[in-house]
Amino acid sequence: MQKLNFPPYSFRFKNSENKIAVFDDQRKKFVILTPEEWVRQHCVQFLKLEKNYPASHINVEKQLQIAGLTKRYDIVVFQPEGGIQLIVECKAPSVKITQDTFDQIARYNLSLQADYLMVTNGLNHYYCQLDYDAETYHFLPEIPEYVRS
Repeated sequence: MQKLNFPPYSFRFKNSENKIAVFDDQRKKFVILTPEEWVRQHCVQFLKLEKNYPASHINVEKQLQIAGLTKRYDIVVFQPEGGIQLIVECKAPSVKITQDTFDQIARYNLSLQADYLMVTNGLNHYYCQLDYDAETYHFLPEIPEYVRS
């Protein structure tokens, strides 16, 4: 797989039906290794190991309902009291991050109401902090570290 713009991490792999699978620590199972999954696995490790988010607060690839449609988010980090700290949208490295990508995560956030958004294709990472009172968002140089309450 392609080298990404994350620190190097160790992963477990296996061959499953002539496809490579990677062990997902969060879901506790092997999943088929696609380019997007490669980015997602790196991003989860980045959040846990570099930004100190507890594994118990991280949720990977779950469905949600938005305007009657079933969608699936990549990564959500919950706050201890149950609110959402961060939503992450992962794309394959070959996918350019565009306005459509930000529109997608913004649609998810209409129902989730996260404090922060992250969009990554593994090579480029974008971080935003939302200000719901002013109805704006601000790009950040990096996502904040987890702070224990």
